[in-house]
Amino acid sequence: MVVTEEMHVPSWDLYELSIPCTVFGKPQPDLAEPWYDLRLCGTGEPGQDPGTPANGTTGLSLHTRYGLADLAGADTVIVPSVPDACVDEGRPLPPDLITALRHAYDSGARMVSLCTGAFALAEAGILDGRRATAHWLHTAQLAARYPKVKVDDSVLYVDDGDVLTSAGLTAGLDLCLHLVRRDLGAHVANQLARRMVVPAHRPGGQAQFIDQPMPATDDRGLAPVLDWARERLDEPLTVEDLARQAAMSPRTLYRRLQAATGVTPLQWLLNQRIRRAQSLLESTDLPVSRIGELSGLGTANNLRHHFLKQIGVSPSDYRRAFPLA
Repeated sequence: MVVTEEMHVPSWDLYELSIPCTVFGKPQPDLAEPWYDLRLCGTGEPGQDPGTPANGTTGLSLHTRYGLADLAGADTVIVPSVPDACVDEGRPLPPDLITALRHAYDSGARMVSLCTGAFALAEAGILDGRRATAHWLHTAQLAARYPKVKVDDSVLYVDDGDVLTSAGLTAGLDLCLHLVRRDLGAHVANQLARRMVVPAHRPGGQAQFIDQPMPATDDRGLAPVLDWARERLDEPLTVEDLARQAAMSPRTLYRRLQAATGVTPLQWLLNQRIRRAQSLLESTDLPVSRIGELSGLGTANNLRHHFLKQIGVSPSDYRRAFPLA
């Protein structure tokens, strides 16, 4: 794994840095033997004294035993992040890092990035012509800076065979567990996830987030009718039904609900039904057809259609991430 900045690593970068260490760095002899051999490779000279942090710098300094030369011969190279200045300010990435990544890739290494690590793979030309992702806050910059990359900002991670990229934070954990699943099988990956107290498997195609707009205005007068509708999601509801319950005209209900939520009444109902379906998939073993009925989405096919469109995965794949005890 590449540590792109040994000197004064910001505290907010520690999460992505720690994920591969937790997944690959701790031997699990009862799950698989041998386990992974993880080496942290710094962009400076191995063992180099990082010096004294500059005024105002937060975080910590790392000494690494291995350097970029040690990427040669690796089976898998992981870039968990790059410095914020390289993303937000356009500061060049270290040329020797880019050379080392390209050499490792050309030598047959599987290349992996978490979050902003995709910028390093893109700079090395490894993502050219490939579909890739990063945290949705940075995907627009990634796409603008590297137009040859097919950036997808809607997914948790992308497995393109020998090159894999993920969104930020917990999506990086999803990708690392996916690698274990690929390498050592589903049973080992599931047992490891159980030890880490995380979902066993979230498919890469699952959406990074669901667009559920926060209220644009505080229209508390709508609360009773919205609560009323949530209790009846399994029933056929229309704008006229909501308006009648709210004692206002359909046109007024439409205008006030859109102003309060940012969506139309019918879209609001669909969002609530998707949320109800998610909750039932997570907490019950009811058949998909029954969940379609209880959520108001109708048939199993209709549930699958809307679930795929909004969440990015099928109801069955979504349910696998939440195994019942």
